[in-house]
Amino acid sequence: MSKETSSPQVVFVLATPEDYEEVMSISGGIYNGMDYLPFRYHAWLRDPQRRTYLAKCEGKVVGFESFILVDDGTTAVVEGLRVAPWMRGRGVAGWIQKFCLDTLQSNHSKVKRVRLTRAENPPAALLTKYKVISSKAVVSVLLPADQLDTAIKLLESRVNNLDRSKNLSVLGEEEILRFFEESKTREDLLSGGLLVQGWLPLTTHKSNLHLLLKRKISWIYSPLGDSSNLTVTSKATATSGDTYLEGFLSLGTPPYPVPFAEGIHRLDIDMFGNDPFFAKIHVLQQLKIAVRALPAGGGVACFLYADESLQTELGQLCEGLTPFHVVKEQMILEMEI
Repeated sequence: MSKETSSPQVVFVLATPEDYEEVMSISGGIYNGMDYLPFRYHAWLRDPQRRTYLAKCEGKVVGFESFILVDDGTTAVVEGLRVAPWMRGRGVAGWIQKFCLDTLQSNHSKVKRVRLTRAENPPAALLTKYKVISSKAVVSVLLPADQLDTAIKLLESRVNNLDRSKNLSVLGEEEILRFFEESKTREDLLSGGLLVQGWLPLTTHKSNLHLLLKRKISWIYSPLGDSSNLTVTSKATATSGDTYLEGFLSLGTPPYPVPFAEGIHRLDIDMFGNDPFFAKIHVLQQLKIAVRALPAGGGVACFLYADESLQTELGQLCEGLTPFHVVKEQMILEMEI
């Protein structure tokens, strides 16, 4: 499988396990060292729902892109784009994206839309094709191994007066599937009707839920309204005009190693709902779960994705911890094809 372009001559081929080192060699410094691809590359190649492609010029890897089929095969999510430093600005990104789109249209006729994620300010040219369908604020901190205990104690001191931990439920597989059978729950919690986990935007179609269940994510849910005292606490501290959604959901990835530094692992905590009390408690509980899964001497770069109304409160929660600025906003874009 290949396709040629105008000068410089670039061909597109399926990625293989043997290409790993070359792909990594063009990926240095991506996402400030928080690149997910080194950890996921080989799993992506084995995934039957995904296709991964390389752009090659004169036999060398100069670009990478992939897409995964979701929503029961009706949507493709494009992920992982990167171009070799010496080829940037020469059109390679546009060519490989066009190649993927052409491949979708010719080989996957069920696909009706394409989604992708961007960190802030998509270029104007992209917005002529895609529309923004959802966005979240991003707060991130770096917690080296020698700071983890202190960080958790600090967070505990800031949420101990929020007597809501008894309402946290870690959902099992059957509970997760039942949870999303209730359409009102989805409508209330999910911006744009999407579950976004680790920058992968999905509807709550059962096929997508099974995909996420394979990732061993920590699902935590807090129903609002089980206790009249909790509801009063929430309303008593709300500013005029605040309305809190019925419940709060968070998804935490198992921490995985990233190139940033030896022993540093990435943790994505995606949050759904707009109650600041639950948001803070969920961050603490997800972090505790992640720390238990770390190898000895491991540290965490923690990324929080939440409703924009929670950005200030989450920033205050993390005050005193080491900030790690990569992006401030997560945007979901979609295009009909």
